Amino acid sequence: MKILLVEDDTEISDMLRNFLISENFEVTAAFDGESACGEFFADEYSLVLLDLMIPKKSGMEVMRSIREKSTVPIIILSAKDTDSDKTLGLGLGADDYITKPFSVTEVLARIKANIRRTTQYAAGNAREETVLKRGALSLDINDYSVLKKGERKELTAKEFEILKLLMQNPKKVYTKEQIYSHVWNDAYFGDENAVNVHISRLRNKIEDNPRDPRIVVTVWGIGYRLGDVE
Repeated sequence: MKILLVEDDTEISDMLRNFLISENFEVTAAFDGESACGEFFADEYSLVLLDLMIPKKSGMEVMRSIREKSTVPIIILSAKDTDSDKTLGLGLGADDYITKPFSVTEVLARIKANIRRTTQYAAGNAREETVLKRGALSLDINDYSVLKKGERKELTAKEFEILKLLMQNPKKVYTKEQIYSHVWNDAYFGDENAVNVHISRLRNKIEDNPRDPRIVVTVWGIGYRLGDVE
């Protein structure tokens, strides 16, 4: 597994890089936004660790560039820990957000969880339908694609997994805790922000009118379910 580590603090970069190498990852380090984009588009990576406060081109700009071409998992590393910062980062396409200071074991756990999700998509699962069809929606587990009325919708890994979960169980209502546990594969500690942001972003991509969602429907006081897709 190859990771692109984008961090301008050389001490933090060296610490993470050495630790991840010891865990059998291949790590490429970049120290500014321009070199990060150059490295990413010159090779193939399983995951990107991205600091937001980097020179030449900001982390947000780097993430926008990556998201134009790729759904690779992106984990933000940031000293900013406000809800607005997290919402902005997740809203622009990040899959996870880790606040500094952090432990290397926490970073490792988040990396493994995100990579595990994407590799499961690539490998497929013989016990699952390979193509889920609900009305105008078609979700292909093998090639990680989503079509609505024949038009391809570009989703991130988390958005894809949320939609897949709802399409696999169209009659079931999922609480935010259940969605978090399935998609993030991690314990839920009451932070609804990540789920809310990804649901909102998913609706913006697949709904005719995101303000009046008919595909990802809110069941007030409980959670979300798949609507009656036409």
